[in-house]
Amino acid sequence: MKDDKILTEVGTNEWQVVVFLLGEQAFAINVDKTREILRWTGVRPVPQSHPAMLGITTVRGEVIPLIDLRNYLAIASDRDRELDKVIVAEFNKMKLGFVVDGVERIYRISSEELDSTLSGTFLGDDALYVIKREGRNILLLDYERIVQVVNPKIAEAYHLDPKRKRQAVPSSLGDPGSYKILVAEDSPLIRRLIQDALDAGGFHNVELVSHGKAAWDRLIEPDEHFDLLITDIEMPKMDGLTLTRRLREDERFAPMKIIVYSSIMAEDIRRKAASVGADLQITKPEIASLVDEVCLLLAGSRTVESR
Repeated sequence: MKDDKILTEVGTNEWQVVVFLLGEQAFAINVDKTREILRWTGVRPVPQSHPAMLGITTVRGEVIPLIDLRNYLAIASDRDRELDKVIVAEFNKMKLGFVVDGVERIYRISSEELDSTLSGTFLGDDALYVIKREGRNILLLDYERIVQVVNPKIAEAYHLDPKRKRQAVPSSLGDPGSYKILVAEDSPLIRRLIQDALDAGGFHNVELVSHGKAAWDRLIEPDEHFDLLITDIEMPKMDGLTLTRRLREDERFAPMKIIVYSSIMAEDIRRKAASVGADLQITKPEIASLVDEVCLLLAGSRTVESR
């Protein structure tokens, strides 16, 4: 049954989101990031932490941090904490709980529904998209950014160690600056971090786009050539799996290497990425591994595998 699901859903430009409430506003999180939804679990405070960091709790014997999204987004509330729900999420190789007012339902959405026109301006830096459903606006947050703000130490994993950079370049690669790389990533923060890491690794010929459709349009331009594509999965207009599938179905792009670089890398996601023809799948925030694997793929010294 699991294999049938992979075959029918991969590359369809559709995914599912869990809709939850903070006050009167509806928000969403990708189902693939969600592990379970619990009643209020209780909490043990952590000293000298971010105001939105409630503390830690224990779920099935595992200690996880709890982030109060109401506090983080400055949404006032006088409701009883015992009524709260905890969305246990897992991404970027970590597990944590987001404390919310309540959980509503699951929607199946298309990447084409994600509206980013107000992101970074009226919606601020924490809301990536608006999903319009049933006469209301549902906000899809940048959970990777939120976690990095609440715990700045996590951001360190996105920065390349200079010593690791020098070790990562094989002699057969030649000049890293001679390769042309396209990066499709919807988060402005992660786009900048990827570019900085690649630049530190000597890859100066890098272009950035914010979604899969923009990457596709760029790649099919006449007389254009890219040696490698790095793509996220969750993106508007066209997701990374759909982009990869379309590229692999077009013989013009057979030589181009493709790396799926995503925060959601459960086993079924790995299999989906492999099934549409990705050369490699790497889980955020392994930025050093990303630069290493770019070097190895372009040097022609890697066989297809997952990390």
